[in-house]
Amino acid sequence: MDIKGNFRNFLFTDWILIETQFVPEHLQSKETVFTIGNGYLGTRGSFEEGYSQGLPATFIHGVYDEVPVVYTELVNCPDWLPLVVSINGDRFRMDQGEILNYDRQLDLRQGLVVRSVRWRSPGGNTIDFEFQRFASLADQHILGQRLQLKPLNFDGLIEIQASINGYPENVGFNHWQELDQGKIAEGIWLQRRTRSSQIDIAMAARMRIFGVDASLQVTSAPGYPTLSTTFLAAAEQTVIVEKIVTIFTSREVETPILAAQNKLALAPDYPVLLKSHGQAWDNVWENSDIVIEGDSVAAFAVRYNLFQLLIAAPRHDDKVSIPAKTLSGFGYHGHIFWDTEIFILPFFIYTQPAIARNLINYRYHTLNGARRKAAHYGYAGAMFAWESAVTGDEVTPRWSLPSDFYGEDVRIWCRDREIHIGADIAYSTWYYWQATGDDQWMRDCGAEIILDTAIFWGSRVEFNPDLQQYEIREVIGADEYHEFVHNNAFTNRLVQWHLEKALLVYDWLSQNFPEHASEIETKLHLTVEERSHWQDIINNIWILHDATTELIEQFQGFWQLEDINLQDYEPRTRSIQAILGIEATNKRQVLKQPDVLMLLYLMRPSADFPYNPQALQTNWNYYAPRTDITYGSSLGPAIHSILAADLGNLTTAYELFMQAAMVDIQDSRGNTKDGIHGASAGGVWQTVVFGFGGIQFTKNGPVARPHLPRGWTRLQFQLHWRGQWHKFDLRQPGLEAREEFIEFRSQFMPSLDVKAVIFDLDGVLTDTAEYHYLGWQRLADEEGIPFNRQANEALRGVSRRASLMFILGDRKLQEAQIQEMMERKNRYYVESIQKISTKDLLPGAIALLDELRQLGIKTAIGSASKNATVVVDRLGIAGKVDAIADGYSVQRPKPAPDLFLYAAKQLQVPPAECVVIEDATAGIEAALAAGMWAVGLGPPARVGAAHLVLPNLVGVKWADIITELRALAL
Repeated sequence: MDIKGNFRNFLFTDWILIETQFVPEHLQSKETVFTIGNGYLGTRGSFEEGYSQGLPATFIHGVYDEVPVVYTELVNCPDWLPLVVSINGDRFRMDQGEILNYDRQLDLRQGLVVRSVRWRSPGGNTIDFEFQRFASLADQHILGQRLQLKPLNFDGLIEIQASINGYPENVGFNHWQELDQGKIAEGIWLQRRTRSSQIDIAMAARMRIFGVDASLQVTSAPGYPTLSTTFLAAAEQTVIVEKIVTIFTSREVETPILAAQNKLALAPDYPVLLKSHGQAWDNVWENSDIVIEGDSVAAFAVRYNLFQLLIAAPRHDDKVSIPAKTLSGFGYHGHIFWDTEIFILPFFIYTQPAIARNLINYRYHTLNGARRKAAHYGYAGAMFAWESAVTGDEVTPRWSLPSDFYGEDVRIWCRDREIHIGADIAYSTWYYWQATGDDQWMRDCGAEIILDTAIFWGSRVEFNPDLQQYEIREVIGADEYHEFVHNNAFTNRLVQWHLEKALLVYDWLSQNFPEHASEIETKLHLTVEERSHWQDIINNIWILHDATTELIEQFQGFWQLEDINLQDYEPRTRSIQAILGIEATNKRQVLKQPDVLMLLYLMRPSADFPYNPQALQTNWNYYAPRTDITYGSSLGPAIHSILAADLGNLTTAYELFMQAAMVDIQDSRGNTKDGIHGASAGGVWQTVVFGFGGIQFTKNGPVARPHLPRGWTRLQFQLHWRGQWHKFDLRQPGLEAREEFIEFRSQFMPSLDVKAVIFDLDGVLTDTAEYHYLGWQRLADEEGIPFNRQANEALRGVSRRASLMFILGDRKLQEAQIQEMMERKNRYYVESIQKISTKDLLPGAIALLDELRQLGIKTAIGSASKNATVVVDRLGIAGKVDAIADGYSVQRPKPAPDLFLYAAKQLQVPPAECVVIEDATAGIEAALAAGMWAVGLGPPARVGAAHLVLPNLVGVKWADIITELRALAL
């Protein structure tokens, strides 16, 4: 369903995010939102021509470098985007001249960004631009750009420069040393090297011009090789520029410059590359897509979050992992946290297991860094870094600069005390193994991760002789508002769980691969005494749990802290810690994010202690009101949502789910400019599948116990478990799919106390039927199916699926093919309607809408189209209607009454007090079945069953309609 809401000038279609207005103040956050990538690199959504306040960046997995003394960070790589256009000497820029029309789209289905601008230069020349870009998913070393331009009111001189910018910065620091640059037969190239890590990068680029005779020149300003052309263009002449860029680093090949040049020389043209890129995305979405019907905002938002995970996931490299801010921003310096294992990894385990294996292998390859950290602190085994980069050594900055220039530097204690990450990694390792049955990997890699981190715990716990129990002191739990606590229940129970699984893994290894077990024993110095020590810890570790009430104390002394009522601080736009300060927050019972509840969530899959329904309810009642869920941590809302769904509180679950799903699209936390909230994106998938889908894993595979939010009529996804795909098609009770429609027509006339009018869109307020016809005709031609205008008449008012079934006739296709065809036709239609405006309103439409507004009569759109809201917005009438019901609002299309009944419900008006204005037979039948008044527009042969038939809306007054209906009632 297409929607329009207060979402920072955004519209949504099934797969496309549309930005309708350029707002400079939102520039940096929207650069993040429009990030593209391919699992090798990510490029922020900066403008090709540049902008003064922009933060352009391309990040490549594994390309880190040192900021001397301070920290290691993911490096901003040379910028491949520069594409500069000058019109009769005026350089195209968004902050100069006049923007007459603006539209930027992110197509999730194809991984494509398209920006359309109509621009009037300072010299008065008006020109249309359309920029496209993609990072090939079919070949991770290829990037593509396309520019289409069309002068509208002038003949003139146009200059285009396509460049590589070799001077990128990481917020004030340039990590690159100059090596070389030059030209080749195909274009230009650039080579750079990082200052400390000594990683080479090479890029090569070519530019081709279509639609005009133009020659290319190469200029080689230091660090900025450029291809340029100048030509005379005539008004209404279309010129197309295609730029292909290839990129390699010395992480993948020995001589990246030769690889980049050879790749460029063999690269096909832009359309071929774009097609193979689109096909690669089709393959990915086939396994990873989630379909939600009945809630358009959620449907798009879920796909958006999955897209951001997919473009950050390394497909061909198991020595890198997904940073907390993915590859989309400078936040956290590109470091990897527990976010990847606990929040992001489940999505890949159950839909892209090969990628999941790469992500866990990163931890295997960085075990030596974890061992160095353990040794540094005086412990045995492997102590994983809280923040890591290439080697696995700790890279968490020691200090954070205050926002107040005169304030004290803030010590970051996570590097020393937030040690639960070792158990988090063991947790993800275990569940990857359970889901995949990948015994060979567990033998070769996973066992060593679990066992060596278990050895660390054996040396980290302390025995308290007074209590005769083991404890873990001086830690930070999941809740980072408390930085120096003892016996955090989350940490202690995870350590206990970890050691339990370590013993199971060791026994499994000994029984199935005894030689390998012996090798690991020798390598890790793993003794019988050590394993006995683990069992003793398991039996005697201190967990602050009341067996009678099931209430868990978050850490020793938590209940002695000052209580807090978060409602006393509302409304607010900052975290409680920002309001109270670090020390004051530390003394209160307020949480940055779920801690005890996070523990219950992690124990939930197998109902391990302390998870049970009573414990969940008791601890939810205590901790949920004390958690800073709005401005504490973005990791919290998704977890709270799942647990709320478990408790049957679907209203709260849905609100928290949407808070997580929209965090970047809405920039609700004000920090989207720093990068995508990767953990939240992973949490969104878990909320839909584990929370609303109710997925649980049994010995026989996954089973669903769904509790869908109100309004969701369908939830569809698939999961990979032990080598097989399990498909789930979940629906609300009582909304099972039905092909037939039993017509019901009220035996009584509707009420004459009319309070609302519901308009069909096509053929009533506007006429996009031609666009629909052209879309279906193009699809039919591509598939070799006979189709013409006469056949198209049968599609009037009919849903997209029903239309396709009519066109296909007796042809039998698989569901995937049907879905692809529907999406293809919709793509053609969406492309066509981008230029719709108020001039496309049918005569009489505005006058009637305005009259109804003045009379206080509510209005709605009731259209079978899934693009209704985009059309309404383009027509400029969004402010004249109170509700929109479209092809995603209900399961059954016209002639079922569901769409109009849904619209009436949105308007809060009884069906009998509604009038429907329709131009299609199916629409009239739907209105009558809903018990509403039906006004038909068009020939009686088509709409004669309506209560009132009019040729069109020209000159029609509301008083005329109501008079005719009153006469009919009498």
